[in-house]
Amino acid sequence: MNFLQLQDKSILVFGVANRKSVAWHVARAVQEAGARCVFVVQNDELKQSTARLLGEAEVYTCDVEQEKEIAALAGRLADRGERFHGLLHSIAFADYSEGLKPFHETPKRAFLRAVDISCYSLIAIANALKDLLEPDASVVTISISTTRMASENYGYMAPIKAALDSSLVFLAKSFSRFSRVRFNAVAPSLLKTSASAGIPGYVDAYLYAEQVIPRREAVKTEEAAAVAAFLLSPRSSGVNAQRIVVDAGMSINYFDRELIERAMRP
Repeated sequence: MNFLQLQDKSILVFGVANRKSVAWHVARAVQEAGARCVFVVQNDELKQSTARLLGEAEVYTCDVEQEKEIAALAGRLADRGERFHGLLHSIAFADYSEGLKPFHETPKRAFLRAVDISCYSLIAIANALKDLLEPDASVVTISISTTRMASENYGYMAPIKAALDSSLVFLAKSFSRFSRVRFNAVAPSLLKTSASAGIPGYVDAYLYAEQVIPRREAVKTEEAAAVAAFLLSPRSSGVNAQRIVVDAGMSINYFDRELIERAMRP
């Protein structure tokens, strides 16, 4: 049974770095449903390090900070006659090399670079590749479950993800002038990825999330990937300009009785 209707569809996947990457789990999910994946990684070093993981799949390089590289990628894909039914944008970057700072001390350069890589890259990629997307293609990005919670360890990335969430709405609107391409986001709570491991204090936050989630178990990357696979598929044709939260109920349970009792003990 081909429920997702992804058989023989082509999906362009940005953001695989290793086996823990959200992008890799999404790629596996759509491939299991019969889709063909074409991968884009940041540079030649990553292309080499992911060679065994990605096997015989086509892999391109593109540093999304460089407009010329995005244009060159579009040209190479066009020259090969590529057309895509789906595009996954799983790209984010934040510089925590100076450690955590109060939000009001966020360095301008770090903030703007994170916006460029984590948010603007979606706009730039969508624009550069618009002629390579099928008229009813689906574009999916990876956000976070809430941008309204001032999680200190996540720092300035939450406002940047908020900008990403807003951008997909405007992309959906502007693309509607000439296509039926959809833009949506998967918004998971804390995941166990290599990228997140580099965030100061993330492990403690992850362990706390496991206590808040009703099932007492954090969201698995595969669970977020399954939602992304659905959004990339024709089955989600009625979903556009939305963010789907995948937090296993964490947002309803911050006032769990046991957690309150534990916090109030002398």
